[in-house]
Amino acid sequence: MPRLLTRFVLSEVLRWYAAGLALFLSLLMTDALSSTVAQLLTYHPPLWKAAAAFGAILPSILSKALVAAVPFAILLAFSRMQRDNEFKAILAAGIRPLNLVWPLALPFAVVAAFAFWNEGTLVPAGLKNWDKAWYEIYDQPMLPPTQEQYTFAPPGALYYAGRVQTTPDGASANLTGVLVQRGDETLTASQGTWDTRAHTWTLQTPWVTRPGQPPRQSTQPVTVPQADTLRPPLEEARKTSNAELRASLSRPDLQPSQRRDYAFQLARRVADPFTPLVFALAAGALGLLIRNRAAAFAAVVVFIVAFYALWITVPNLAKAGAFEPTLAAWLPNLAFLLLAGVLAWRLR
Repeated sequence: MPRLLTRFVLSEVLRWYAAGLALFLSLLMTDALSSTVAQLLTYHPPLWKAAAAFGAILPSILSKALVAAVPFAILLAFSRMQRDNEFKAILAAGIRPLNLVWPLALPFAVVAAFAFWNEGTLVPAGLKNWDKAWYEIYDQPMLPPTQEQYTFAPPGALYYAGRVQTTPDGASANLTGVLVQRGDETLTASQGTWDTRAHTWTLQTPWVTRPGQPPRQSTQPVTVPQADTLRPPLEEARKTSNAELRASLSRPDLQPSQRRDYAFQLARRVADPFTPLVFALAAGALGLLIRNRAAAFAAVVVFIVAFYALWITVPNLAKAGAFEPTLAAWLPNLAFLLLAGVLAWRLR
């Protein structure tokens, strides 16, 4: 294909891409502002605090806009070329339609590289800072890190806590919903504490159950030995950096659902940056079949909604074990890559 034609197609698409990126950034920022305006009016934060909050969420919004702008740019650019009969002139010159699609891979490969860095570095840090910024707006300290459904089962014993809330110094923790079973004795209490230096759990006035005896409530706290290590609670997967995700996957206390969630998030941060490239191929092939701008706008909506519906469904399927985490992360891209292949076959 002539280089002049390649540059023309790229300039047309990139012009629309810049417009689409600005449009989707504006829409997503407006949505974020509309959902938080009540809190801003209630707590009257200084301008710098509000700006810090929205600066923290910006990488996550940018990640979505980078992807959504791809089909918007290509479909509208190609519909304009269809309307002005430029494709007819290109076909009359003996150039195959698909030759117009392959050059689109280059600029959107650059977008994919930026998206990879943004997804793995800026987005997790931004989501973490988003929460911190709102606690500052509320003028409240952040909640201490917690771990749900802690279980430790050494030989002949069982230690369980519904919630482990670590203190700021990390030397102790508050326990909620505590059960300790050692031999024939079972202790249950609503509250307790974990002393990591002394390697003990202290249960506040626990109920004591032994075989052949009615349960009785102790009038004093009961301290029992506990040899496990108090590890830092797991961060929410989407707020965790890639290095932390890999380190967390090796933790022995990771629950199966948590392990699947962490593995999925790690795979998604590789899969999602490829979405602009996949969209470029699929939207490029689809754009060659669309004859007017109204159909192009409709295709943009269907394109994005179909992908997003699949994109928000697969995390729960992966966490539940219905799909292997890596396959679930790549499933939306594979579906649209298949669509690109079918459309390319039709245009061959």
